[in-house]
Amino acid sequence: MTRIPKSEYARRRQTLMARMEPNSIAILPAAPMYIRNRDVEHVYRQDSDFQYLSGFPEPEAVIALIPGREHGEYVLFCRERDPERELWDGLRAGQDGAIAHYGADDAFPIGDIDDILPGLIEGRERVYYAIGTNETFDHQLMEWIKMIRSKARQGAQPPSEFVALDHLLHDMRLYKSANEVKVMRHAAEISARAHVNAMRASRAGLHEYHLEAELDYEFRKGGAKMPAYGSIVAAGKNACILHYRENDAALEDGDLVLIDAGCEIDCYASDITRTFPVNGKFSPEQKAIYELVLAANEEAFKHIAPGKHWNEAHEATVRVITAGLVELGLLEGDVEALIAAEAHKAFYMHRAGHWLGLDVHDVGDYKIGGQWRVLEPGMAMTVEPGIYIAADNQDVARKWRGIGVRIEDDVVVTKTGCEILTSGVPKAVAEIEALMAGAREVA
Repeated sequence: MTRIPKSEYARRRQTLMARMEPNSIAILPAAPMYIRNRDVEHVYRQDSDFQYLSGFPEPEAVIALIPGREHGEYVLFCRERDPERELWDGLRAGQDGAIAHYGADDAFPIGDIDDILPGLIEGRERVYYAIGTNETFDHQLMEWIKMIRSKARQGAQPPSEFVALDHLLHDMRLYKSANEVKVMRHAAEISARAHVNAMRASRAGLHEYHLEAELDYEFRKGGAKMPAYGSIVAAGKNACILHYRENDAALEDGDLVLIDAGCEIDCYASDITRTFPVNGKFSPEQKAIYELVLAANEEAFKHIAPGKHWNEAHEATVRVITAGLVELGLLEGDVEALIAAEAHKAFYMHRAGHWLGLDVHDVGDYKIGGQWRVLEPGMAMTVEPGIYIAADNQDVARKWRGIGVRIEDDVVVTKTGCEILTSGVPKAVAEIEALMAGAREVA
């Protein structure tokens, strides 16, 4: 299994501490457990910032990074070993494991945090912390600050400043290392196989959830613990709902099915969308819309390279799609005037992509000082133009209604351009039709 090595987590912590002001402390709580219903919990997934700095997979944990601390700069509070609880809930690292396996310089029981962490905060001028992301922990931290302030007459020194930790951390996360790209490439390969299997399995009479099951099977077989987000399997007019979730409609002969799905490996996301005919053969109208979206998808790659700005790829897709819609008669008028009026938004209402990483919609500013961010090597993103013609759209001929198409790939900016991580899923019309025809012959 491809994973981020311990040495990289250590390097990240050192990089963050080097960017912190002297005499400061950074504090990060782990993601809480969430109740699904009654006494049943959701499958646990670590907070992405916490994961980025530690790789520590357990709840009820807190990181404290203290540059220059004599007894160790990386302090981890976590659950103690408990044979009875481990019998029910699984093994815990404990304090020894936090040091031996996760690189902590010092580790304490989470139950002792009220006694220990205020002493680590006291005397520090600045606290780096992401206020507002964990309300329960916000209150806990404020109580510690109050405790320190209450002892000011005895010489205790409370911090004088809180600084947003997420600003520093998220800029770091925007640039993917070679190890991160390797993990994302692995996730993309698993997801690509899942999409191919769904195409092969598709036929009229099945339901959307049958194809979702193909995805989940391939994700798990590949070693992914979970999807990176709720899979979208949208047949027919459902493909015109951007964040469709039901996944329970029947697959009808003559319809398209849009699948937007990807797994995560070591908490890194993949995000792929493919659209294909339920019966393996595009109608003329479906093919026309599909090839227009594909042309936009492929044009975008030419505008992703160092020195180009974030919005160039989106602008390229808008130009291709607007001109194509005019050619098909779905829009009327001068192409440049239609672009200026944002006429494409009647059919293409979202942007061409987003950052990708530990979060499927990953962190990082899209603009710096009001200007679109310039792309640099290591930045990872999606490219996902689409056209959606609602079934009740009375402004277009009936033959176009209910067609929804999106094609999405994952890319990483390289020194010379970009690497497409998701090329393992066919997207040319002839390739899709040949793949699906071959599956029917075998069946």
